[in-house]
Amino acid sequence: AAMATANLSSVVVAVDGSEESMKALRWALDSLRLRPDGALVVLHVQPPPGIAAGLNPGPIPFGGPSVAEVPAFTQAIESHQRRITEAILEHALKICSDKNVRGQTQVVVGDPKEKICEVAAELKADLLVMGCRAFGPVKRMFLGSVSNYCINSVGCPVVVIKGT
Repeated sequence: AAMATANLSSVVVAVDGSEESMKALRWALDSLRLRPDGALVVLHVQPPPGIAAGLNPGPIPFGGPSVAEVPAFTQAIESHQRRITEAILEHALKICSDKNVRGQTQVVVGDPKEKICEVAAELKADLLVMGCRAFGPVKRMFLGSVSNYCINSVGCPVVVIKGT
């Protein structure tokens, strides 16, 4: 059922590599009606290399290279992240075109929680749509907090599409 949302002029859908975020995008495309001049913006926040590394637990206590001394490592992660970002946006745009919607894309680098809220504010979003993943306890602490943070911090209504 389409929501009574004909006056939406700016909708931001935050996507990451998860199926849930793509489900959120599909929901937005199926359920929301934007104004003719409205924009649906698919936003992907690329974590900075330090967070993306995950495999980088920080310098070891007994010598060894610090990450600052391993530019190749950081560059490898950055180019890896770029490829992931491209794949995510390509997938998202295909979902849009399958539903005959021309989505715009935006990529920013930083902490997803903060950046999603910043971009929503900059674009004066009427609605923020995001997925919510079912995670193990540790990851949930880190990533489950993204939707919680946005719900509490962003100035517009937020729709969280839950993962099944």
